[in-house]
Amino acid sequence: MSNAALDRLLALLVTVQLASGLLTLRSGVPATAPLFWLHGLIGGMLLVASVEKLRRSVGPAIRRRRWRRLALGAGLTLLVAAALAGGFAWVAGGRIWSIGPWTILTLHVWAALAIIPVLLFHLLPRRVALLRPRGVLAKPIRRRTLLAIGAIGMLGAFAWGGANLLDRLRSGDRRFTGSRWLPDGGIPPPTTFYGEGTPPIDAPDWRLRVTGRVATPLTLDLQQLTAVGLVDRDAVLDCTSGWVLRTSWRGVALSEILRIAGADPDPAFVKVRSATGWMVPLEAADLADALLATHVAGEPLPTANGWPLRLVAPGRRGLDWVKWVTEVEVT
Repeated sequence: MSNAALDRLLALLVTVQLASGLLTLRSGVPATAPLFWLHGLIGGMLLVASVEKLRRSVGPAIRRRRWRRLALGAGLTLLVAAALAGGFAWVAGGRIWSIGPWTILTLHVWAALAIIPVLLFHLLPRRVALLRPRGVLAKPIRRRTLLAIGAIGMLGAFAWGGANLLDRLRSGDRRFTGSRWLPDGGIPPPTTFYGEGTPPIDAPDWRLRVTGRVATPLTLDLQQLTAVGLVDRDAVLDCTSGWVLRTSWRGVALSEILRIAGADPDPAFVKVRSATGWMVPLEAADLADALLATHVAGEPLPTANGWPLRLVAPGRRGLDWVKWVTEVEVT
């Protein structure tokens, strides 16, 4: 495989890995399991291809004293290494590993996101020419290149499969998303994806607003909201920081709030907003099971878990279970 072909393969692998990783952050139903398998396989291939790239490029760059390129390449290499090490350590770890308040999986995601601007700067302005369709398709792919890609794929699958086997040997218990199961029926750990703090909320002043395409806009305090009627539901919260919990939730059905407000029966989205500004758009298929929860595991919501109101969105990852809900907008 030529150096140009290896560069193209690396660019393709990084692009697919980042895209699949971003998609997994909001994929919470079993039908999306192949996306997680793809992410793991591409991660193994990227590990093998990155090692080969280092083997080929570091020595010549040092001999030619290309210090600027070496410095930029070193930064990119460290980020890729951190992302890959975090991902493989999480898979093979057998339990939830954390550094301070963050799990290894969270650090893996942050390192991966940091790769994007560094990679773009590394590719521009010269190397991006390698990725143009004209350059890629101008010549047929050589048999040697196809064999090399096949070998990288096999070694990548071996690396990913080995990490999963090691997890099994350590009695690890992960969901298809990679999240590790916590004992059923508990209160979720107080984690947030971006590490934002708990917003100050004054109970007497808190209100839920229902706006947008509704016949009757609503502004409800907590007592008025609970008077609508509380229901109990079991649901699985699969957090993007790497843990998953099946527990009971109590609150008001979102569909009932929309019915009382006279919401458009065919909305494009129902946007649920937090006091922090975080927002998730729910589609019509999500509304039947969605709950605006006031209690978890038989207890009032802890403040760090979203008190006074948290969205429960079965089938969605924890990133979409909005905490500290203040507004529901029908669009």
